[in-house]
Amino acid sequence: MVDSSAVRSGFAAPSTPTVRNRKARWKDGRLVLGVLLVAITALAGAKLLASADDTTTIYAADRDLPAGTKLTTDDLTTVRVRFTSNEEAGRYVDAAADLKGLVVVRAIGAGEFMPRQAAVTQTENDRTELPLSIAAGRLPGDTAVGDQVDVWVVPKDADQQAKKLWDTIRVVQVDTVKGVAGGSARRQVLVGLDPADLPKLPAALAAMSTGEPVLVRRGR
Repeated sequence: MVDSSAVRSGFAAPSTPTVRNRKARWKDGRLVLGVLLVAITALAGAKLLASADDTTTIYAADRDLPAGTKLTTDDLTTVRVRFTSNEEAGRYVDAAADLKGLVVVRAIGAGEFMPRQAAVTQTENDRTELPLSIAAGRLPGDTAVGDQVDVWVVPKDADQQAKKLWDTIRVVQVDTVKGVAGGSARRQVLVGLDPADLPKLPAALAAMSTGEPVLVRRGR
């Protein structure tokens, strides 16, 4: 019951204090924290995806390309490949490379990555080809077309020293054949000589007639 005297005097009983919803404020704080965590996670994920895109764009043959084909962009397609190292990636023609004047020196199948060693300038393609019969163990077992090699000769006379005949010579073709004597395996290797290498040819042939040629491969 309200005191009538208090009403008349303009004073009333004190009002009940307002109780704030502290639980709702706590929920708002948790919501903000959740939004921040989602934003941070999304940002970290984007950075992770960006760092994971370490692929390299290279050229691959869009069709079968016979040896002697003068390369154009119509012959090739671009592919993105993730290589294990820069050295491995460097073995193939980068999609940003200038194709002008490049010639295919060996047949390339459709879909095959374009090796740098198989796409050379016209000048390199015009080299003189020299066949060499190399005994097993005197060249790397995985010698392939396009490899750069130094050609040495090891005399049969043990008193004479090995001699370098040419350096940085390109391998044009590699075949496996059987030797005549004892059935020992030999490799028939075709190398390309530049015009500047030709003056050494007579002396090199004479040296190889009394010794065994050896191929030392340069870094791929």
